[in-house]
Amino acid sequence: MTGNLTGEAHRPGRIEVVCGSMFSGKTEELIRRMRRAKFAKQRVEIFKPAIDTRYSDGNVVSHDRHSIQCTPIDSSAQILLLASDIDVAGIDEAQFFDDGLVDVCNQLAYRGIRVIIAGLDMDFRGVPFGPMPALCAIADDVTKVHAICVRCGNLAYVSHRTVQNDKRVLLGETQEYEPLCRECYQRAMEEEKARKTALATNP
Repeated sequence: MTGNLTGEAHRPGRIEVVCGSMFSGKTEELIRRMRRAKFAKQRVEIFKPAIDTRYSDGNVVSHDRHSIQCTPIDSSAQILLLASDIDVAGIDEAQFFDDGLVDVCNQLAYRGIRVIIAGLDMDFRGVPFGPMPALCAIADDVTKVHAICVRCGNLAYVSHRTVQNDKRVLLGETQEYEPLCRECYQRAMEEEKARKTALATNP
């Protein structure tokens, strides 16, 4: 395909990563790019982890409730089986996939497929999350988007978990997470540490 309705020619294979904290608009941007590709009459397919059923089983849905039909999968290897006849592959919540996703995305790009990935770059502890750091490293383009810190209004740095649960993977929304800037996140960690110390000394 050399031309289309938007004037955006079919590009050679490439990898685009959209990353940031929760509530930063990652999925919204993924949906926007995928819809643009569909409007350009490109063949598209979007994938998400089957464990993510927060809003819908068969759709990728942003926190603003915008949605696009998708294919839920259990492992990154399935993408290669399902992406044989497409121009653009979208992957949402990439942090939940296995590390094999990095090789899968490279293979797709070398096949001439445009790969658009959205995911959390860090978990609730501020630690790089799953395959996202490696995906950012091999990407042709990385877009870091930001939520707004709910405590001070600055750009958010990390997704702070507001419930007592140490599991790394905990699907949630505003009841379980809040976007915080670096300073407010550090203050929240100090408050939690003080609270735990107080509970330990005064059971």
